[in-house]
Amino acid sequence: MKFTHDAIVIGGGAAGLTAGGGVALFGLKVALVEAGKMGGECLNNGCVPSKALLTAARHAQAAREEKYGVSPGKPAISWAGVRGHIHDAIAMIEPHDSPERFEEMGCEVIREWATITGKHTVDVGGRTLSAPRIVIATGSKPAIPPIEGVESVSYLTNENLFDLDELPGHLVIIGGGVIGMEMAQGFCRLGSQVTVINPGPLMERDDPEAVRIVSDQLEAEGVTFIDGAATKISGQAGAIAVEVGDGPTVQGTHLLIATGRRANIDSLGLKQIGVETGRNGIIVDARRRTSVKSIYAIGDCRDGPRLTHVSGYEGSNVALEITLGIPAKVDWSALPWCTYVEPELAQVGMTEAQARAAHGDAITVIKEGFDHNERAIAEGRTDGFLKVILKGKKVLGATIVGKHAGELLLPWSQSITGKSSTFAMGSAIIPYPTRSEIAKAAAFAAWEPTVFGKIPKKWAGFVATLRRAFN
Repeated sequence: MKFTHDAIVIGGGAAGLTAGGGVALFGLKVALVEAGKMGGECLNNGCVPSKALLTAARHAQAAREEKYGVSPGKPAISWAGVRGHIHDAIAMIEPHDSPERFEEMGCEVIREWATITGKHTVDVGGRTLSAPRIVIATGSKPAIPPIEGVESVSYLTNENLFDLDELPGHLVIIGGGVIGMEMAQGFCRLGSQVTVINPGPLMERDDPEAVRIVSDQLEAEGVTFIDGAATKISGQAGAIAVEVGDGPTVQGTHLLIATGRRANIDSLGLKQIGVETGRNGIIVDARRRTSVKSIYAIGDCRDGPRLTHVSGYEGSNVALEITLGIPAKVDWSALPWCTYVEPELAQVGMTEAQARAAHGDAITVIKEGFDHNERAIAEGRTDGFLKVILKGKKVLGATIVGKHAGELLLPWSQSITGKSSTFAMGSAIIPYPTRSEIAKAAAFAAWEPTVFGKIPKKWAGFVATLRRAFN
């Protein structure tokens, strides 16, 4: 078969841009197809705008907190200014994901909708493209739960939240996951009343002990949490009512639905060509191949973890497999994630609960609090801890809750993958005073029983005896 391209990549978000750009940089002919905004969900209505909003919110909170002998003042918050900062951040990053940049890499960027018509063919705006390999990277979209009345009210998702014309008076959030918790703290700090309705545990994939520190902080700042499932929604813009099981009816001005994501694959024609899908997206193997082996699925559109850095990782793997023929399987043993509330909650590898389920009493848990970290004490921010989960001396996972927790994950990721070790961390020279010293403290604690055990003590006693005898 004569092909028009070496690879066709459908989707211009983190996964598709990494895969398409990677293949093109090896000199192969790539069609990069994207009908919507380049950069995908992360740039346009996810990671970038949410972190920009949280930055503004953090400055507002700092202005009203009396600390360090500095008298605060009530911050004057301009929603137009906050929104301007959000969109300025997006605009500054847009060139990195632009069609022009990927055309310079060698991609043919096609701004059309795509339908897959065969195991090697794609229809793009009436034009038939063909390639030995097709990569689906179409991302995900908000999952809207089947709550009575939800379609009759004006609700927000992350796709339109950052384009609001005004700051919500009372923001009601359904969902206590990453988006729900980050936006709860952000809008509360900016001056909104915020209520979070959550049917299950808050941030349920994270360590419950760490989550409690986060939820306690949000409650202290004014966020209200209601446990239970929303059963009915009614009202109109500016006056929305949410009924919660046998609990209260919450009245708010705005409603944000943050109950997860679903794969954005409805219009691709997958069923007709035999690509198997499940409840959470396209089903793939460890190499990200679908049931049609010439077609890959990467990023949020497939069944698996939905994180921007995961999308980039999978895009790189697939690019290497397509260009160099190297089978690249995913490895989630050191998968990191971070929720950017304050204090941050970061995780890499297994949580304590996951490790106990897998290994029982064979694990050891080491916990170091920031209340013993001298940089944290000097900053007056001692909330949080580092928890390291080990089996023997092997690190299975690490949980960090505290200021800049996400920045402290790297050495634990390296240790899980065998590129470093607790012994190396425990013996490292760390600049003083830094929060990273907490990693050295925990790593040393893992070796302390060995270093100061019976045999080393006996040897030290023997050396001391010799010195006394010959000096």
